[in-house]
Amino acid sequence: MALVVQKYGGTSVGTIERIRNVARRVARTYDEGNDVIVVVSAMAGETNKLVALANEMCEFPSEREYDVLVSTGEQVSIALLAMCLQSMGYKAKSYCGFQIPIVTDSAFSKARIEKIDDKRIREDLKNGTIIVVAGFQGIDREGNITTLGRGGSDTSAVAVAAGLKADVCEIFTDVDGIYTTDPRIVPEASKMDKVSYDEMLEMASLGSKVLQIRSVEFAKKYGVVVHVRSSFNDNPGTLVMKEDADMEAVLVSGITYNKDEAKISVFRVPDKPGIASQIFSPLSHANITVDMIIQNVSHEGFTDLTFTVPKADYKKAIKIVEETAKDVGASGVQGDENIAKVSIVGVGMRSHSGVASKMFQTLAQEGINIHMISTSEIKISCIIDSKYTELAVRVLHEAFGLAKKDVKAE
Repeated sequence: MALVVQKYGGTSVGTIERIRNVARRVARTYDEGNDVIVVVSAMAGETNKLVALANEMCEFPSEREYDVLVSTGEQVSIALLAMCLQSMGYKAKSYCGFQIPIVTDSAFSKARIEKIDDKRIREDLKNGTIIVVAGFQGIDREGNITTLGRGGSDTSAVAVAAGLKADVCEIFTDVDGIYTTDPRIVPEASKMDKVSYDEMLEMASLGSKVLQIRSVEFAKKYGVVVHVRSSFNDNPGTLVMKEDADMEAVLVSGITYNKDEAKISVFRVPDKPGIASQIFSPLSHANITVDMIIQNVSHEGFTDLTFTVPKADYKKAIKIVEETAKDVGASGVQGDENIAKVSIVGVGMRSHSGVASKMFQTLAQEGINIHMISTSEIKISCIIDSKYTELAVRVLHEAFGLAKKDVKAE
């Protein structure tokens, strides 16, 4: 007997009939002799509706009340799935995050899981009960409902799998696995059989919507092998696992893009110790993540500073930065929401040269200007005008031969 954790996304539980389909899959896994824990997202579109209600009510809603509101979508899903399983003759029980409890910190809308109390779940599993858990949510030590950020159900599933030492964590979604890039932009994109934790961390942070980055961090930390597959067929998916020699043989594994970032520039910043801290500390205190940062060479005691933030935090961020810029004596602030980040990722890049120049040359040939560049051992990211996103993804995918799966290290 194995302990199987399965996670189903919003599209997979988007209608009553799809919830019935999920119930049949879960029942089949249970009938094979496994203990089963199911983690589900809100029905497709529900969280967006709740977010819209919050924004309609006020421009800057209370973060605590925001989490109370948006966490309700998953409560509907778990109740419906448990009802369906019960109607099929199975023992099933639903749990909200606070009922388990899944304990988090108090960073509302971006909370991090600190621990999972598995006592109640283990007792139910011993009694042959299928456990249905609300993804995306938890509770802090003061008793407040918290949420884990968009895509947080992935993190819930991997954390539960790690906490209960599950034999496998299956992430069911509306795609067959992880592709070399978005198949909606490049129909020739290839499905990867396996991808390393490090590559998936980069891809998740750079805009790939298949897995939330925190779920990959959990998987890597606790050695959880994650199987990403479709909830609409029985095809093998993509394994997210420890790096092996086959992965290192591929120079570039995938192309990602992210249109959900905005750029903020601060001009004529006094170039002296402590100024960067003064600019970025208020953003940190507001739980706003800063991604790429570029500082120009100092000229006559002043410099320019440019960085990116999530587009969802742009209004709040630029308001904070404008206030801080006055305090530090900067000449002005400028924002740009019409940008995108395009990246190439691959563990094979660690030991091979020429990858960056090929990327830059490919973009230049299409007349695509690069505003910012960021690199790590296994990725290169470029900020470009958002209108060129799809073109950049297509030409880079072709340039690195990803559709044919034939780019080997030489």
